[in-house]
Amino acid sequence: MSLSGKVESETEIEATAAKFFHIFRKQLEHVPNMSPEVHENSVHEGDWENIGSVKDWKYTIEGRKHTTKEKIESIDDENKIITYNVYDGDATDSYKSFKVTLQVIDKEHGGVVKWSIEYEKLKEDITAASPDSYLVLFAKVTKDIDAHLVKE
Repeated sequence: MSLSGKVESETEIEATAAKFFHIFRKQLEHVPNMSPEVHENSVHEGDWENIGSVKDWKYTIEGRKHTTKEKIESIDDENKIITYNVYDGDATDSYKSFKVTLQVIDKEHGGVVKWSIEYEKLKEDITAASPDSYLVLFAKVTKDIDAHLVKE
C-alpha cells in the first residue's frame, strides 16, 4: 500500500452548478445550517472567501467528531474549482499533506460536484479517518446542501 495517493468522488445535484458553487465561494459560513454533518465553522484568519483565508471546522466522520483547519490555496471562478490545504487538526496527526479540491460541473439539468483529495500519510498505519471516509462526508454534505438549495 502506498503512503500517498489521490481519491475522487462525484455526486450529482439538482441545483445549478453556479448556485451550488456560490455557497462555497460566498456563503461558506452557512454550511453548518445546511448539513448536520458539519457542527461548526469559523474564520481563523482572513475572511470566508479569499485565497489564504483559514477556517476552523468541526464535523463528524464515522460517528466520531473531528476538527481541522484549512486554508484556501486557489480559486478558479470560471471553472468553479476551489482547492483547500488541510494543515492542522485531526487529519494532520496522520497525514503529512492533505489537499482537497472541489469542482462543480454544469449539466443540462443540475450539475455534478466532484471532490478530490491528494494526500501523503506520515506512516503506513494511521489513526485518522481515511481519505475515502472524507469523501463519504463530502458526499453527505453535498447532498444536504443540494436539498437545501432545491427547497429555496
